[in-house]
Amino acid sequence: MTLTYLPYDEDEVARLRAGGPDAYGNPAERAISSGTGTPCRSCLRNVPKGAEMLVCAARPFSDLQPYAETGPVFFCADECIPYAGDAVPAILETSPDYLVKAYDRSDRIIYGTGQIKPKAEIATYAAELFETDTVAYVDVRSARNNCFLTRIVQQK
Repeated sequence: MTLTYLPYDEDEVARLRAGGPDAYGNPAERAISSGTGTPCRSCLRNVPKGAEMLVCAARPFSDLQPYAETGPVFFCADECIPYAGDAVPAILETSPDYLVKAYDRSDRIIYGTGQIKPKAEIATYAAELFETDTVAYVDVRSARNNCFLTRIVQQK
């Protein structure tokens, strides 16, 4: 089994960069990155210091439903290369721990799976969660702010 860390949907990111509305119907705000604490959900790295970034409301779920959490996220304002790979991305190297929780195929949280995990234990815990047939994917969020960071899927 291989765990794959997914960037935010590329079509959605392109739409936001072109001025399209965020999850609340507003255009993304533009700001200059400090270089730390500004994780781009596309390249899964901090937006470089001094670079322009987008700040917007994001909902990494296809449908509106009670478990479709919405929160603030950052994106590089200029095009960046979306993350591709199974190594732990840089976005998960900036904090000592993260909120990790599993969802089923209908995008519902699987109760009891949400745990704060040290960064070194994220992959191990995700692999354990995927041992259950009901787990469709695992989301990783900030343990301090609950912001969505990345989604983990299992490649067999």
